[in-house]
Amino acid sequence: MNFYIVELLLIGSVVLGGAIVSYLNATNKNQYIKLALAFSGGFLLAVIFQHLLPELYGAHQGHAHHAHEALPVFQVGVFILLGFLVQLVLEYFSGGIEHGHVHVHKGQAMPWTLFISLSVHSVIEGIPLGNMLQIGIEPESQVPFNSSFLWGIIFHQVPVAIALMTLLLATKIKRSAAWMILLAFGLMTPIGVLLGLAITTEQLGMNVQLILAVVVGMFLHISTTIIFETTENHKFNLLKLLSILLGSGLALGLF
Repeated sequence: MNFYIVELLLIGSVVLGGAIVSYLNATNKNQYIKLALAFSGGFLLAVIFQHLLPELYGAHQGHAHHAHEALPVFQVGVFILLGFLVQLVLEYFSGGIEHGHVHVHKGQAMPWTLFISLSVHSVIEGIPLGNMLQIGIEPESQVPFNSSFLWGIIFHQVPVAIALMTLLLATKIKRSAAWMILLAFGLMTPIGVLLGLAITTEQLGMNVQLILAVVVGMFLHISTTIIFETTENHKFNLLKLLSILLGSGLALGLF
């Protein structure tokens, strides 16, 4: 896929989330937003099990396009667990905004630790996407770019942007400043993509499989938390179940 299209889609997903809050007056508490969040959790979970985990473990049989960089099987599990724990630490500072969870208090100060934590998460998830693009544009590579990872990020970014914009508009800052901060956040994953494109895995000192394993662990934490948190008071909700199934089915069907 074209690099510029990828960057525009990533930025556009954040702008879409911001516009939903700013112009449609919807918040992360809106019932439709909650259903969209459940959809994104299902989509992300299906991408993990259908594409990302097979990519990591399939490299040992030469099924991946970076088979020569395959991690030992034991290390795959270790780095997935590491990513899961890294996300736990990041959420300590972000308050769980990565899965649409945010506490809003009118007139509160701008929570910069939340923004920094969210930005770190976004840059990290963009690096393996850049590595994939790097491999995809090499003349000798005949492997098409796997877009499931990209769409997983996009469907994840929209509810995050909705939660962030909801929070920003509740702070003391002006609406124009809120948009500037949101756009700054929207640039973080594209910056990660640029890093993945510009810096080879040898220069980085770690291979793409390692970074992807960490991101899979982060995504696993986020997707499962989304699915569990959208079920209020542990009560069965048919609409949310259908949203999760729709997201999972779309991911399985499209890619």
